[in-house]
Amino acid sequence: MSRKINFNAGPAALPLPALERAREEFLDFSGSGMSVMEHSHRGKEYEAVHDEAIALVRELLGVPAGYEILLLQGGATTLFAQIPMNLLEKGSTAQYLITGAWGEKALGEAKMVSAMFGAGVAVQSLGTGEGKEKSYTRVPAPSEVKVDPAAAYLHITSNETIHGVEFNVDGTRGFPNTGAVPLVADMSSDFLWRSFDVTKFGLVYAGAQKNIGPSGVVVVVVSKELVERGRKDIPKIFQFRTHAENKSLYNTPPTFGVYMVRNVLSWLKGQGGLARMEEVNRRKAARLYGVIDGNPRFFRSPVEKESRSVMNVVFRLPGPELEEQFLSEARKRGMVGLKGHRSVGGIRVSAYNAVSYEWVDTLARFMEEFQRGK
Repeated sequence: MSRKINFNAGPAALPLPALERAREEFLDFSGSGMSVMEHSHRGKEYEAVHDEAIALVRELLGVPAGYEILLLQGGATTLFAQIPMNLLEKGSTAQYLITGAWGEKALGEAKMVSAMFGAGVAVQSLGTGEGKEKSYTRVPAPSEVKVDPAAAYLHITSNETIHGVEFNVDGTRGFPNTGAVPLVADMSSDFLWRSFDVTKFGLVYAGAQKNIGPSGVVVVVVSKELVERGRKDIPKIFQFRTHAENKSLYNTPPTFGVYMVRNVLSWLKGQGGLARMEEVNRRKAARLYGVIDGNPRFFRSPVEKESRSVMNVVFRLPGPELEEQFLSEARKRGMVGLKGHRSVGGIRVSAYNAVSYEWVDTLARFMEEFQRGK
């Protein structure tokens, strides 16, 4: 078997040991004579997997007791609507800090929900231009974010997958300080590549398909205070309290997806946890940005250095013809998933946890070779 060097943005590369574990257990899970997909979600075999996945998130991230960990369906896009459905009351206002395309999508759903509930949405956008020409090249410094102390919450996207901009944890582009206002973050494409202080957030959510598992699962870390505060006049299936009270087993969960998340989290723990993963991920990013910055006449990163993403490295070549040549030659060498999103073009390298340093180094050496040949 020859596996590709997979730089897809999502669904993305999964750790080979997690896949091999699934292969070994696929037909006979835990000696039960059945696949995990065939087990009842109420049975002890699946419940053990479910509980382990939740416990691993809590352990790896150091989630305190005042927070619930939920395993939901629908991906982050469902949460775009579910969050304002739970947290907006009549007459209240939510704030949205927009640093890219996914923030725009979250904002669109919030506006629709707020109109239904008689609430409001305030927007701060760092994009320049209009429509398809709008570009995002940075995240704000904390001092630039104006927080309304009366806001129901402030929503951010911690890493914009398409535009390659990311909040760093401790530097000049750290997370906003919102005081008593709950900070809500879509962390779909940079969840669990590094540690962060959960207590600075009221709610964090992440679609699994980029960094922690297959598509079909979304992980939510939410304060119990926000769960209890949530509206009760929306359908039960959309209430966070329903899933918290039922340990994310109110309805049938995506059992195989949760099983794979468990496998990935177990692998992550075995690699040395988040401290070790951050070390490796920063090495990968340094290797790629080193090539880009070392050849400024050939490679160009549109993102300000202080806001560059570690997970999604985006860059351009001198012209679209060269970019097509670059992508074609990379595919011949077994590297896939490098084409930038259709809305922005260029090249995008998604270097999630499962992408090894060796893969990134192979790409970096190819980049150096390619530009020397031109």
